[in-house]
Amino acid sequence: MNKNKHLTLEERIIIEHKLKERETFKGIARELGKDPTTIAKEVKNHIQFRKSGCYGRNFNDCLFRKDCTVCHLCGNQTCKRYCSFCQKYYCSTLCSFYQKEVCQRLLKSPYVCNGCPDKNSCTLEKRIYSAARAQKEYEDVRSESRKGVQLTEEEASRLDALISPLIKNGQSLHHICVNHMDELMINERTLYNYVNAGLFTARNIDMPRVVRMGKRKRAKNEFKVDKKCRIGRTYQDFLKFMQENPGLIVVEMDTLEGKKGGKVLLTRGCKKFCVNQRTPSMLE
Repeated sequence: MNKNKHLTLEERIIIEHKLKERETFKGIARELGKDPTTIAKEVKNHIQFRKSGCYGRNFNDCLFRKDCTVCHLCGNQTCKRYCSFCQKYYCSTLCSFYQKEVCQRLLKSPYVCNGCPDKNSCTLEKRIYSAARAQKEYEDVRSESRKGVQLTEEEASRLDALISPLIKNGQSLHHICVNHMDELMINERTLYNYVNAGLFTARNIDMPRVVRMGKRKRAKNEFKVDKKCRIGRTYQDFLKFMQENPGLIVVEMDTLEGKKGGKVLLTRGCKKFCVNQRTPSMLE
């Protein structure tokens, strides 16, 4: 059996496809190498509710919709249609006889309408499993779980009891980290973030240097060049090449660079290189 804890998008697409083919959870689990309970939880946790009707009929989930003759719930006395056929769902909001009907098939496996043969003629609320929607919800939960402060209340209280008195006595966080590293076991930058977030009794105002310092600007991503491109292209390589090929005319290209990674101006000059003097001289 597959030991991966998280389902992938490809596996979710297979689940959606198999549900349309009315495959059981056990059959889907057998194909993916998962436990049937995993497939059942995946489907239940990512059900999408859709209030949609069918061809030629609007959404209506009232228990009495087929024989209902109630009219003019909206107050329009000139309307000649029954309210059960209205597109504005007045049955569920204004009618005193309204009772919601839930399809009995949704109370048992597979709990969704993906493979239902009557889906195209049903006006009840649909429950759909969508692989793309399930993947997005999974990614959002995974991202949210990694945000915020990863610190328990007990650990925060322990750090507060150690750090706050020392800060109020005039010690800096750097000094505290150097002398109490074995007790803190947390990075100095992390502690600055915790103090800035107000997790401790001590505040930024208790650290004079922090108060004097302005908010730092983020450094822009500098244009980086792969150093491997310089292999065989250094000035020493050029001198070696000219010694092996004396008398060659060299074309020198000068570059006027403004902003890093921006536009450049190229200038060209034809020069004759003297290997013995190791200085270029202009050709006349």
